[in-house]
Amino acid sequence: MLYEDSAAWRAAPAKSVALIGMSGMGKTRIATLLRDAGSWFHYSVDYRIGTRYLGERINDDFKREAMKSPVLRDLLRSDSIRIASKLSFHNLTPLSTWLGKPGDPARGGMAFEEYVARQRLHREAEIASMMDARAFIARAHEVYDYPNFICDTSGSFVEVVNPEDQHDPVLAALARAVQIIYIRGSDAHVEALKARFDRAPKPMYYQEDFLRDAWGRYLAEKGVDEATADPDDFIRWGFAALIDHRAPRYQAVADRWGVTVEADEIAAVETPEDFDDLIARALDRRED
Repeated sequence: MLYEDSAAWRAAPAKSVALIGMSGMGKTRIATLLRDAGSWFHYSVDYRIGTRYLGERINDDFKREAMKSPVLRDLLRSDSIRIASKLSFHNLTPLSTWLGKPGDPARGGMAFEEYVARQRLHREAEIASMMDARAFIARAHEVYDYPNFICDTSGSFVEVVNPEDQHDPVLAALARAVQIIYIRGSDAHVEALKARFDRAPKPMYYQEDFLRDAWGRYLAEKGVDEATADPDDFIRWGFAALIDHRAPRYQAVADRWGVTVEADEIAAVETPEDFDDLIARALDRRED
């Protein structure tokens, strides 16, 4: 690990960390809190995915929709209007909308193989964005004069790495550059995530084998085909299985490559000093 113990962490003149865990566990809140305090550079992997790597595809998808309107079509073709994503650290809707959901087109779905193709592109973009984090540590120091760096990872981080492989290229590169910190939710946190997702389902990234198996089981269980499947119902149906699939992978990353903190501990952090103390305790727990 980057910091052998709490003493090394506290003595470091410049700190670099990466927060991993399910969406909704507090990664972006902590990154924003530290950034706003003035000495931490906030690197959002989802933002990097949706701007550097998939930005043109997202904008082109919006333009294809606009081209269905005769008025907007003429304005676009004459270069009279601009249509572009307004993706931000706190609004990832353009990326989620582009990623989409499989199923009935009349209910906002898309063909399953098109969905799989977009999942593959997302995977490539996420890996590239994670590898870019190392260069942004240098940029944070040299360009923006931030001494500290926090990488706010995507909730699908564990889907693009193999935590059991000590030579995994993404994890090996990341662990040399940042302290990996897993935010672990309790059963109550997980149930709250499921309830929130049920109220407002959103597109997710899945490993392809997991996705194809889940899609086949869903169609069989519901007695529907691709053209009639309810996109939101499939996303809801698969979310619980996805959480169960990811939890042991997150823990394996933390056990081999980093440290674990509880979601309740993260929720109690209100200042950079609180964060420093929490990570010091997590490092001490690992030593024990």
